[in-house]
Amino acid sequence: MTTLYLSVEQVRALHQALVGQFGGASGISDRSGLESAVARPAMTFGGEDLYDDLGAKAAALMHSLVLNHPFVDGNKRIGVAAAEFFLERNASILEASDEELEQLSLAVAEGKMAVEALAIWFRQRLRSAE
Repeated sequence: MTTLYLSVEQVRALHQALVGQFGGASGISDRSGLESAVARPAMTFGGEDLYDDLGAKAAALMHSLVLNHPFVDGNKRIGVAAAEFFLERNASILEASDEELEQLSLAVAEGKMAVEALAIWFRQRLRSAE
């Protein structure tokens, strides 16, 4: 099955929707940081994916969005939402409560969770939507 990755424009539109729903400032503060974060899940080396499953790819996306701070506001929120949207586009559902996701995004932002640990966390909570 081909992985469906998110575009910069999709993540930007998702951020706008989140700002509209939850409040906060809109706008991109670091375009290259946003582009880097969105590209990270699809990175390869020697023709092989660096992130070899959906859990690892979602983790890479969330980790980069939270830590790169590409938006003026709401970087933790967009990190979670983009990871969930990426998984949904790829016929997977993340089984986690809002509270768990909030704690997870805080742990990433505080540097308490590496991308490898985040990938394990995602893998343990994924199920097929099909």
